Amino acid sequence: MVTGTTMGVFRYENKYAAPTKEQREHYFNGEFEEFHFGPDGQIVLILYPEAAYLKDDIENVRILFTGNIDRQKVQDEVRRLVDYYEQNENGADVFSTGSKV
Repeated sequence: MVTGTTMGVFRYENKYAAPTKEQREHYFNGEFEEFHFGPDGQIVLILYPEAAYLKDDIENVRILFTGNIDRQKVQDEVRRLVDYYEQNENGADVFSTGSKV
């Protein structure tokens, strides 16, 4: 393991605030699997041997899950995001203002 690399969940609030160079070099190597979810496949999950990287291109959020315990949390987060966007898509016009009626 690289000295100074911390295990855990790292959230980046925009696509430009990416994982550190040290994190990329340590976790983003080797074989990987890529999965697409949500509207137009805009939620991307990339599974690496020691990490999972979740990219939400709808809100430009990135989340890096490292270590075995935290890496397992990614499935719950994917499910939460997909459900959230489905509800927003289906419920966008449920309520009308008085001026629209």
